[in-house]
Amino acid sequence: MTVQPSPDCTHQPPCPTPDALDREAARTVANHPEQGWSLLCNGIVVFEDTGELLPDGRVIAPHRPTTAA
Repeated sequence: MTVQPSPDCTHQPPCPTPDALDREAARTVANHPEQGWSLLCNGIVVFEDTGELLPDGRVIAPHRPTTAA
């Protein structure tokens, strides 16, 4: 599978696209911890509760890792 970089990304290596499995690895371009969110280079808004808002309007529910007992 070939992953194309985000169209506006100038980073090297390029940031993953919003549809890539590693989309959260994109660089932060705006950080607002006082409001609980950050904007990534690929257009994703990530929230401190680990939820996401994708550029096409899809919502990804919070997905905090769980620990094994």
